[in-house]
This record gives sequence, C-alpha cells and structure tokens, in this order.
Amino acid sequence: MEGGQPGPGASSPQSDSAEVVLHGVFALRDPAPKTSYALSLTRGRELRMQRVGSAPAGPGAALKLADCIGCSAFAGREPQPEPAAYFSVFCYPFRKGWWDASPSRQRLARTFRVCVAPEPEENLKLAETWAGKIRELAAPRVPRQEGVTWGLLPRPCHVLVLLNPQSGTGHALQLFRSLVQPMLAEADVAFTLFVTERPNHARELVRAGDLSQWDAVAVLAGDGLLYEVVNGLMERQDWQAAIKKPLCTLPGGSGNALAASINHYAGNTQAFKEELLTNCTYFLCKGLYAPMDLVSLSTASGKRLYSFLSFGWGFISDVDIASEKYRQLGKARFTVGTIQQLAGLKVYKGRLSYLPVEMSSSAPGSPSEQNSHHMPCSNGRPLHILPQPAPGVPRPPHEGSWPEDPLLVPFDQPVPKHWTVVPEEEFISIFAIYQSHLGADFTMAPTAKLHDGSMHLFYLKAGVSRLGLLKLFLAMEKGTHLDLNCPYLHYLPVRAFRLEPFTSTGLMTVDGEPLACEPVQGQVHDQLCRIISGS
Repeated sequence: MEGGQPGPGASSPQSDSAEVVLHGVFALRDPAPKTSYALSLTRGRELRMQRVGSAPAGPGAALKLADCIGCSAFAGREPQPEPAAYFSVFCYPFRKGWWDASPSRQRLARTFRVCVAPEPEENLKLAETWAGKIRELAAPRVPRQEGVTWGLLPRPCHVLVLLNPQSGTGHALQLFRSLVQPMLAEADVAFTLFVTERPNHARELVRAGDLSQWDAVAVLAGDGLLYEVVNGLMERQDWQAAIKKPLCTLPGGSGNALAASINHYAGNTQAFKEELLTNCTYFLCKGLYAPMDLVSLSTASGKRLYSFLSFGWGFISDVDIASEKYRQLGKARFTVGTIQQLAGLKVYKGRLSYLPVEMSSSAPGSPSEQNSHHMPCSNGRPLHILPQPAPGVPRPPHEGSWPEDPLLVPFDQPVPKHWTVVPEEEFISIFAIYQSHLGADFTMAPTAKLHDGSMHLFYLKAGVSRLGLLKLFLAMEKGTHLDLNCPYLHYLPVRAFRLEPFTSTGLMTVDGEPLACEPVQGQVHDQLCRIISGS
C-alpha cells in the first residue's frame, strides 16, 4: 500500500538534523516486481529509503541531497483507475568502481510512484510537494565570511553557454550534447547555446550583446575563451555591472587550468576529461558562485588587459605557445612541447620588480610619493630596456572609467622604493599565476585561492640544468616542486609586479594567449568578478 503526507515521522527526532520533514511510502517506478520504500526526508538533507514488504527489512539507504542537482514531479500516463504521479531525484554522488583509481561523481536517479488518492490532481500535488522540498533542501549552503560575498543563481535560471567547437581535441559540442545538456535538464536549468566561429567571436558577443536575459555565462572550451569573455565584459560601457554576472568554466580544452583549480578548491581529487567536466557541470547545476580576483595588466604600448589565470614569459610560456600545433593530442601536447623547449633552452634577459603581499598594506605614502626621479638601474648599473610609448599613444576604450591601478606608476618612472627589484637579470622563466593549477595535471600554486588577493610569482634563474628543469616540471604534477628546494627557483606571493625585458625575445602569455614581448606591469583587483564554484 502506498501513502504519504507532509509531517514528521512516527519516531521522535533525535536532533535537528534528524528531524523528518516529510514521510511517506512509495513504490519505485518500473521495478519488477514493484518494490515499495518508506521515504523520510530529513532536515539534515538526506532522503532515507527503507524497503518495506514481507521480507525482513535490511539496513536503509540514504540519498545525500548535497549530491542532488534536481528533482521534478510529473503526472503519470497510466490509464484509470490508477492515476499515479511521479517525482524523480537526480544525484551525482562520488562512487568508486572496480576500475577507478579514485571515486568520481556518477549519476544516480530514482523515480518514485505516488498513488495515494483517486484524483490525479491530488497525487500530482503530493509529488510536487516532495519535489519542491527536496529541491529546497538540496540547495547549497552559502558560506559566510567577513568581506567575502557568495551567492546562488536564481531558480528558475537561464544560462548562456558559449562553446568553441575547435577547443582541445575538437569534441566540445559532442560533450555538451552527451554530458552537459542532460545534467542541465535534470537541474531544470534553461540554456541558450552559442557556438563560436572565429577568434574573438565570444568577446564581440559579450561586449555588445544584451546580457540581461541570462543569469550566468558558461564557457565550454579552454581557458582562452573565458579570457575573451572577461575582457569583452570589461570593454562594455556598463562593465561595473557586467563583470559581476556569474561566469562558469566547463572544461573542453587542452589545459583547463581554471576548471582544475575550482575542482581543487572544492576538495575533490584530481580529475581529467569527462570526469572534470562532470564535476564542473555539477557546480553549475548547484548554482553557488564565489568572488574571484582579476589582475589588470598594462603594457608599454598602451594595452590594458584583464587576466584571471596567469602571466608568463620564458620557458613555460614558450611550451604553451609552441605546443599549440599539437592541440589534437589533448593535454599530451604540453609533454611534447616541454621536450622540444628543453632541447633549445633559452635565457631571457630583463628586470623584474614586485610588491610583496606583506609590504602592500604597510608601505608609507602613495606610490607616487615613493618614487625618486633617477635613471632606471639595477646593481648600480644603468639599464637598457625596450622603448617606452611615445606621447599620444591611443588609449583603450573606456579607460577613464576602468578600475584604477593605485599600486602602479607610469613606465617612465622607476618602481616605488618599497618594491623589490630582483638583482638577477637572466631568467629561464618568469610566471605569475593566480589559481592553483596551470593545467589539469599541473599544480603550480597549491595554496592559491579564488580570492586570496595575490599573484603567486615564480621566477627561475639562469643556470639550472635541463635535468633539474625536467625534475621541477615532473614535480609540478603533484604540486611538490617547492619541496625540491631548487636554488634557482624563487617563489613569493605579490600584489603587483613590473617586468621590463631588455630585448624582445620570445612571446609573453596572458591566460595562455600570446602577447608581444614588451614591458608589462600588473596588479591584483580583489574580488572583481564572480565564478561558479563548489565552495
């Protein structure tokens, strides 16, 4: 016999979390033979299932609603006299199969049959009561921290999905249809799919389009497409509001650094390919978003760029750019690129200056007051750096309304006195990263956070052997490269930096995208944008 009604269970609750919000007996849909379960929905966000029948009842199972992305009720199609209704629960708990090295999120769906009244409307009303309460309890709890604002996407919500079909191995559209779209349907998340056709297509769309019809913008591609979106939003007249629209990264490229970082911040084990995409789609379905720092980068030629991931010059950037032609290899492209660059290891000459995190809040006076007007020098010797821009260089659009960079000074002035100027002038690589991962299997800054207010600056001095460099890269897969205590590798968190190349050797990279070699400086802007996350 099936039955169910709102209210507490027969037994007294042992605690607030064990308090039963709804209780009923329902059959699973389409079992053979039909099996009924006593369901108890608890305040502790569990759906407890106890089998009922003539056989002795074994231990009950429980669906944890923290793993639930959606629950829907619908009318049955059975002929009279059993006008049943149904509700389906969609969960993605971590499970470990015999073939798995570690647990991964796997789909678990249960549909329950509601037939407690002769009228279809009454059964549907009860099914909707269960579905609504399950969705309510499945909503993530918004963290609370002073000075940090998290949020939840509204329900119902509508998401714009930007997809680059050429990303990674070229299977992004297929992955959307087979994996992402079904999960969004289960979570009742509506979407508009936009497939990009050329470079900067997404940038143009978000720069000029009406974004008010969407509650979030998701990007199914590599990190490069999200870089386009961030800069397109910052180029809008209403950038202050536009950049606050929650963004979401769905990994479909080769590196997928931000997706791997967000997966890491959520406390998940390292994941790749479809497993990582499932985790990130799960985050989107849950709808929790967190603030994320952006870095404002200015070049001597007058460019102004916004970056969410990294800035680099030297070996690491060369590997990224040189391996682009091996995109079809997926993440293996970086292994091939590393071997190639090791064979022709280069030295990069320039001056690196930075403002350590601990100095940024204690330095006296304003940046301009810290400058002494003398010729740039290092180790007491005059420096020759690349030419500075001539007066009258065109400025970027809307620059006057963009966030100010109070920690930076013009390129024709030396950095403030409380900055540090690195005495060495020959480097193998200089890299500033603001997330934990540089790739799905490349943990460069394991202590980084979405909004820690710092760039994690690494610079590798000339003199390291090829074998030593290879050991460092292999250690980065586990984030243990600093444990090697390599005397050539230096690391520190900074709030701002300036890099002045002596020659235009190699390419620089911003979020993995190429940038012509020239003087560059940047600073962190705390919590400037919003990103879908797991915590």
